[in-house]
Amino acid sequence: MPLSPPRACAALLATLLSGTVAAAESAAAKPKAPPSVAPLAAGEKVGWSHAPYEAGDCSLCHQRSDPKNPGPIVKGVNELCTSCHEEFAEVKERKFRHPPAEAACTNCHNPHNSRERKLLVAEQTALCFGCHADVKAASETARVKHAALSTGSRCVNCHNPHGASVEHLLVQLPFDLCLSCHSKDGVPDGRGATLTNFKSWLEQNKVWHAPVEAKDCTACHKPHGSDSFRLLVAEYPAKFYAPYDPANYALCFSCHNDRVVAEPVTTTLTNFRDGSKNLHYLHVNRERGRTCRACHEVHAAKQEHQIREGVPYGARGWVLKLNYTKTATGGSCAKTCHGTKTYSYKPVPEKKS
Repeated sequence: MPLSPPRACAALLATLLSGTVAAAESAAAKPKAPPSVAPLAAGEKVGWSHAPYEAGDCSLCHQRSDPKNPGPIVKGVNELCTSCHEEFAEVKERKFRHPPAEAACTNCHNPHNSRERKLLVAEQTALCFGCHADVKAASETARVKHAALSTGSRCVNCHNPHGASVEHLLVQLPFDLCLSCHSKDGVPDGRGATLTNFKSWLEQNKVWHAPVEAKDCTACHKPHGSDSFRLLVAEYPAKFYAPYDPANYALCFSCHNDRVVAEPVTTTLTNFRDGSKNLHYLHVNRERGRTCRACHEVHAAKQEHQIREGVPYGARGWVLKLNYTKTATGGSCAKTCHGTKTYSYKPVPEKKS
């Protein structure tokens, strides 16, 4: 399909990111009261203790060693923490810094003991959501949830809570970060379907879709949660067949011209036509229309225009071969959904009598 100006994709991504930034600025404008740094009350279950506190060596941080009256700390909070945790001095100098960590380590950590790992003042996700209400809403209310937020290290799977060299405190560049998980075989999604090993797939298929080529997964996917299939930023049919409605293809039409499937006759909108008969319209614009995935791979393929070799058909995922062959003026599909059909976007000149 012909692409509209790249500004359409850029505008979509800017809209998504601006919401995150605005929410972050809103949260920053309403500072919360700092958490208590006192030791847990007697009788509370302690999960982890800070080694100096456990050893009773209060004077490492306070003016006196008396646990009942240790006095004030001998340095500023962060200066005191990095005097032992020296590795964090470098982390806190990175280009992108987490404001709570810059202000005081004790915004997130109890320097004495805690019920939580890493001496966190609350369960990790709850602690993050305490400031990032927009992410909390996206992850908890979304119909489609990203397992990265609920498994392993959760938020810290993708973000460094202290500082990072990548925007949004990401631990890697976004494309590399996505592939760090989506490069395994046999990983199921929430519906039980098997997710693609994208590292392997992209290595084997060199014709990449423009957003993939730009290494911009967020052009099409929301990383925290979505109401659309596959964490998509806008609607796209989840099934092979779907009744045609432009709203069902909001994702595709954020970059591609919707007229390419809306007009039955054209000589300019697409070369997938037989003369002036628009074959995109013929396949998609019907009650039981074929979705884009019937002919196109959405990430990468071996052929131009991401035309796919075959499509998983039915619940069992049997691959139906398309047997597409490109010609100088069009192409043909053989023994697929129909018998062999050939098309040419250049009219055949009439023979002179």
